[in-house]
Amino acid sequence: MTDDDRMSEAGGRWAPGEAILWRYRANGDDPGPGTFHICRPVTVVQDTEDLLAVWMAPGTECVKPVLADGTPVHREPLATRYTKPRALQRDRWFGAGVLKLARPAEPWSVWLFWERDWAFRNWYVNLEEPRTRWSGGVDSEDHFLDLSVYPDGSWRWHDEDEFAQAQAVGLMSAEQARSVREAGRAAVAVIEDWGQPFSDGWQHWRPDPAWQVPALPADWDRTPAHVSS
Repeated sequence: MTDDDRMSEAGGRWAPGEAILWRYRANGDDPGPGTFHICRPVTVVQDTEDLLAVWMAPGTECVKPVLADGTPVHREPLATRYTKPRALQRDRWFGAGVLKLARPAEPWSVWLFWERDWAFRNWYVNLEEPRTRWSGGVDSEDHFLDLSVYPDGSWRWHDEDEFAQAQAVGLMSAEQARSVREAGRAAVAVIEDWGQPFSDGWQHWRPDPAWQVPALPADWDRTPAHVSS
């Protein structure tokens, strides 16, 4: 059965336990418009008209950008982080797994992080382009600016320096930056009202122990890719 057949049978929705890809396009023109530079195989937890929830298990093989010489991007000084040539690298997700929650039209997704003993750490609001669905997953573009939200309801901005640098080197226009900042303020309003998904108790969720870690397909950067559950 193909990915398109499964989507058709489910009325365009994925079933819990199904493997899909969560991908991000590269920003600006480096290495090219529409080029994917992040890909993470995930397992569907819930897929409804209101929410897509997926689980990225510890040890998942992913694709991530690195500098052309293999240096991790975050180790490069900010001044040259977005201008040096890059390559793509397959790697394993380190640490505990991540639960990702995304509401259809919102320009962000909310990620939940735990310690290895399942002590809840925090929510992370990843500002991004609203996701585009296809038969085997969702695609977006990261917008650099993020928020951390803590169990006591406090929050703080993340990566404002990267957000500013992305604008400085032309990866984000002034108009887009204003839109992203507005999205961030909208997310802050949800946090301060303790709206969904923060009020939904997802920090108590646990993955089905029978789930296998999804594989990274060889054609991960194609649409459609051959995703197997």
